[in-house]
Amino acid sequence: MEKMARAAQALSDATRLRIINVLAVKESCVCEVMQALDISQTRASRNLKILNDAGFLRMRTDGLFTLYALADGKASFQSELVAVVHKELASDKVARQDIARLAKAERVGAGCGPRKSKSEPCCPPGK
Repeated sequence: MEKMARAAQALSDATRLRIINVLAVKESCVCEVMQALDISQTRASRNLKILNDAGFLRMRTDGLFTLYALADGKASFQSELVAVVHKELASDKVARQDIARLAKAERVGAGCGPRKSKSEPCCPPGK
């Protein structure tokens, strides 16, 4: 019952639902999630941690980047919840904008920090 409660709590936030929707399309690093959702690094990292702790994500390292993807586990209740989230957000305007921004998102390097404007990448290239 504890796992189910943690999963339900993780899904109780719009940002986390949007992250699940983005990760259903593409394995992404924190910078790509930031750019796709147009949120801060702190907010992206905190919500990715919550989703990971609830069993929705898997992580792997690729050089300097930690990449997040939806957990495999086709028989798990988390997978079934993810499918419902992705289906329900398919017609959501904000979720569609997130996916469009994800297509343009780049891995820009370690140490992502605050941006001067929302349209600027989180880190200058080569940083």
